[in-house]
Amino acid sequence: MLVLVTGGAGYIGSVAVAELITSGYDVAVLDNLSLGHRQAVHPQAKIFELDLADKAQLSETLSKLRPEAILHFASRSQVGQSMQQPFLYLHHNVSEGLNLLEAAVTAGVHRFILSSTANLYDQPQKIPIDETEALIPGSPYGEAKHYLERALFWLNKTHGLKFAVLRYFNAAGATTTLGEDHRPETHLIPLVLQVALGQRSKITIFGDQYPTRDGTCVRDYIHVTDLAQAHILALQALDTRTEPGLFYNLGNGSGYTVREVIDTATRITGHSIAQEIGPARAGDVAALVASSEKIRHELGWQPRYPDLESIVATAWDWHRRHPRGYGE
Repeated sequence: MLVLVTGGAGYIGSVAVAELITSGYDVAVLDNLSLGHRQAVHPQAKIFELDLADKAQLSETLSKLRPEAILHFASRSQVGQSMQQPFLYLHHNVSEGLNLLEAAVTAGVHRFILSSTANLYDQPQKIPIDETEALIPGSPYGEAKHYLERALFWLNKTHGLKFAVLRYFNAAGATTTLGEDHRPETHLIPLVLQVALGQRSKITIFGDQYPTRDGTCVRDYIHVTDLAQAHILALQALDTRTEPGLFYNLGNGSGYTVREVIDTATRITGHSIAQEIGPARAGDVAALVASSEKIRHELGWQPRYPDLESIVATAWDWHRRHPRGYGE
């Protein structure tokens, strides 16, 4: 089976590509390389440098490739940025996603996996968050993902497109060869590790007055390999399950505060990590932890890295060996 992975040069996408190839799939990658790294793409994958905004080239490429499935990771994905630049998300993420879906339907693709977000649950009534929670997007980023989820619903009805939606927070960790290298970096764990490496003087904690056990935000962290495996299980399930669409939340079920992440990194790296308190950011809520009981029960998903220590340890190992990431 040929699987097309958009954003396959990015952090999560590149790991998904590697896991797909290990599992025996043929893989093609679409990426404009504005955020991803060509060096991160598995050598057995065919890569096409292409922007999803280019409808003509996108349609031509999919018509030639005729993939049997698409995993869609290509997206701007910063909640804070979406609050400051909403049209970058409400327009670009949506329009480029729709371009991909239109090209997929035209090319006869019948399986589609959307990398979505638990930011669809702005103020959850219970923690951990399961799939019955009301969908109230917490930012323009979450709203854009919600729109694409609804588009998939209608394309299933009108064109029989089988789809799965995976909603998750905070991919983290690394494999032995693939890790997190954003320019600029905005994610907590790599930022903390940059302090340990001496590349950054301190870490800023955005707000310490939240109603949590130490006043800082609580978040769920899930290893990037476990995410990739969940996407493969969901892809396989599209041929066996009868629901019109599959929806799964993904998390380890345990939330950690920002201070707990810093403390864990301090223990694992053996380095002191200086910190300062900054103002709370727009769009941040006190606690977000995703339940994964449904995907565990229905698809047998089991994370290999179920705790923060093992996740941070894999990230630290990669960053120590790649202090400049994929940089020249």
